[in-house]
Amino acid sequence: MNKNSMIHVDYTIPAVAIIKINRPEAKNALNTQVRKLLSEAVALQADNDDIHVIVITGGDEVFAAGADLKELAEASAMEVYLRRAERYWQSIANCPKPIIAAVNGFALGGGCELAMHADIIIAGKSAQFGQPEIKVGVMPGAGGTQRLVRAVGKFHAMRMIMTGCLISAEEAYQIGLVSQVTEDTETLNTAYKMAQQIARLPPIALEQIKEVVLLSEDIPLNAGLALERKAFQLLFDTQDQKEGMSAFLEKRKPIYQGK
Repeated sequence: MNKNSMIHVDYTIPAVAIIKINRPEAKNALNTQVRKLLSEAVALQADNDDIHVIVITGGDEVFAAGADLKELAEASAMEVYLRRAERYWQSIANCPKPIIAAVNGFALGGGCELAMHADIIIAGKSAQFGQPEIKVGVMPGAGGTQRLVRAVGKFHAMRMIMTGCLISAEEAYQIGLVSQVTEDTETLNTAYKMAQQIARLPPIALEQIKEVVLLSEDIPLNAGLALERKAFQLLFDTQDQKEGMSAFLEKRKPIYQGK
């Protein structure tokens, strides 16, 4: 995509798509156009066999500062309903490929919710996370009351959602909201290195891991264990399983083909 676009996609790292929100004049606020372009960009990578991992990032000082209130301040309930913004989030939630969020600066409201759509969150030390919708008279509307509770538990989530407080990257790590905290200057490099590491692993196994883990949030333990077992068994019909185990026994590096 054009570098002047509000969403820029970079393919400089083999098998990795880097999707950058590029609306610095509005602190990367997620207006309808940004959400639509982001949704399309993720869906495009999901269908691209050459891409194994997706990295979503923003700027050096802000990941995404939430929804664009200029679009919402005077809207009626029916106007918000008819925008059907959930469609734009769904392509990210349904993406079968690993997604890493690289967060510097503010990840607030929809920005925090976007980060929580990822599978791994790398945060710079200056990052701040929050669901401050209560302070403008509403509540989270893109998963903040659902994904946040699942990530950090009821009591941490309620504090964040009910007070609208911001938490630091370190606190986010301590309560389980982020995967790793780095120096601000190393956030992207850390995400890129992890993406490269994951991209070298068998894609079908990665997709099965993601599917089983996400589905396990909505089903009983016994059903989750059965799903895990079936996915594990399925992988023995892949060429990558044969290659991986042969390479281990032969003491060489495996070359995975996604087959």
